[in-house]
Amino acid sequence: MLNWNTLSDAERRDALARPVMKNSVTLKQTVSEILADVEHRGDEAVLDYTRRFDCPTLPALRLSVEQRDALAAQVSQDVEEAINTAFANIKAFHEAQMPQDIQLTTTPGVVCEQRFVALEAVGLYIPGGSAPLPSTALMLGVPAVVANVPRKVLCTPPGKDGLIAPEIAFVAKRCGIEEIYLCGGAQAIAAMALGTDSIAQVDKIFGPGNSFVTEAKQQVSQRADGAAIDMPAGPSEVLVLADGEANPAFVASDLLSQAEHGADSQAILVSNSESLIDAVKAEVDTQLAQLSRNAIAVAAMDNARYILTTSLNEAVAVSNAYAPEHLIVQTEDARGLLPVLKNAGSVFLGAWSPESAGDYASGTNHVLPTYGYAKNYSSLGLLDFMRRYTVQELSPQGLQNLGPAIMTLAAAEGLDAHEKAVALRMQALKDNQDG
Repeated sequence: MLNWNTLSDAERRDALARPVMKNSVTLKQTVSEILADVEHRGDEAVLDYTRRFDCPTLPALRLSVEQRDALAAQVSQDVEEAINTAFANIKAFHEAQMPQDIQLTTTPGVVCEQRFVALEAVGLYIPGGSAPLPSTALMLGVPAVVANVPRKVLCTPPGKDGLIAPEIAFVAKRCGIEEIYLCGGAQAIAAMALGTDSIAQVDKIFGPGNSFVTEAKQQVSQRADGAAIDMPAGPSEVLVLADGEANPAFVASDLLSQAEHGADSQAILVSNSESLIDAVKAEVDTQLAQLSRNAIAVAAMDNARYILTTSLNEAVAVSNAYAPEHLIVQTEDARGLLPVLKNAGSVFLGAWSPESAGDYASGTNHVLPTYGYAKNYSSLGLLDFMRRYTVQELSPQGLQNLGPAIMTLAAAEGLDAHEKAVALRMQALKDNQDG
């Protein structure tokens, strides 16, 4: 337990430090070489990497629609119903985010507009690993559907049988995704960002992944011929803000639900109650022993912090400084704290709002900024699958009204051609009037 009030500034920074992400020179170089290989050899390189790391006998990258549908049909009734429930809630929440075009006359005769349009092609990356992630497929696929993105590409590593989890296939079918490619890692990011014979280039790539995926996304986003990405990513994290009235078992379960994601995940409890912290630590030990992913959670809890503050206001200040991906507020008046909770990817208010709800089916998106990026990045939303652009239209009257100001500013900046583009038109209008 760390007593925040007695820590020095340096000790406070250390207390809120994240686990170090793998971002070594070796990782950067390896990913750079993979990108270059895929750029040079295309499908052949992607297949080679996939056969090496995932399925030695994979015959082709593309999963056919027929294969997708056959896999989707294997999903049990209860899982199908759960996915449909989540789909409906996520769809409803993202439909409510649909932006409205605007049109405004700023000066008589000068009309300015802002319009929104869906991206043309998006790449949706669904990690492989120890468990299928239909929830991530939902969080990426549903907003793409709501935004009316014309082309949706899904990449995910195949299993040893050369197929994908039926749950992911079911979500893909539900979202109308027909382009599914059996590849993962940096090679999948390279294929979507740079394009191959089989996988045409996309405009933007979404989705979490391991350190190789994260590094690949960063590298392609910095290339003029690459693709945009959703947000910087790091290990998953949760901060629970709790007072003495919180249920220790609930708090412990929220800490552990994050810890089981991966050994580099981080769970933090900040409370003004020493007795609650003690009770939660005991509950963590009890619940840890019951987890199927015990080894992963135990390793992650080595990164855990239990921080004691003198007041809830101080606890809020600690949370804002950390800027957690997930912020769970288990206090007597959780909603009352909402106006002062400035930095978080997603906030869960009250004892009955576990982080699991947002991960799966409440309707909000679980793709969130991590590693402190919640201070300047937002949770994934509908607008991430769209772009906005502006329109302006000037009538002759509008140009006459605004022209003098434009020419004065252009002259002040020494940009003669800008000034002349207006002056020529102004003279033409004058000549027409004189004639």
